[in-house]
Amino acid sequence: MGSVRNRDNARGFTLAEVLVVLLVIGLAAGFAYARFDSDPRREVEREARRFATALEHAAALAQWRNETLGVSAGGAAYRFWRRVPSAEGDQWAAFTSDEILAPRALPERLSAAAREYAGRGVPADAILPLAPSGRNEPYAFEIASPEWRVLLFADPLNRVAVAAPIPR
Repeated sequence: MGSVRNRDNARGFTLAEVLVVLLVIGLAAGFAYARFDSDPRREVEREARRFATALEHAAALAQWRNETLGVSAGGAAYRFWRRVPSAEGDQWAAFTSDEILAPRALPERLSAAAREYAGRGVPADAILPLAPSGRNEPYAFEIASPEWRVLLFADPLNRVAVAAPIPR
């Protein structure tokens, strides 16, 4: 009988309690890792690669659809456009029918800007055209954070090169 009484009075944790504690510790460790893993250099480079892919896709789509598309970047976003005829002449309309070319708001602290088109500087609100012929003027964009910046260069054949991050 004494052994039964000791078993009833024994203190300890149930399996469910132990699993809950392990789950909470795992979640806390995951959040801490995610917070400490936010490397500004990698974040700028990742966004530049995403933008480069979208630029190449837009140039290919302009050829495939045989229509002029455009791209603009300013502040914390970039956007793609299509040229539409109107009574006042051709105008730019925001591109909305493609998931890759949807307007992209950059993560906090990042900015995008057009730097060059056909060897010349461009105004901040410029829309750079992507011709249906597939032959475009070379252009450059910049994705930047307070610490790093990455330049994207497109050649006349619509290949976009992403330069290594440069400290600011």
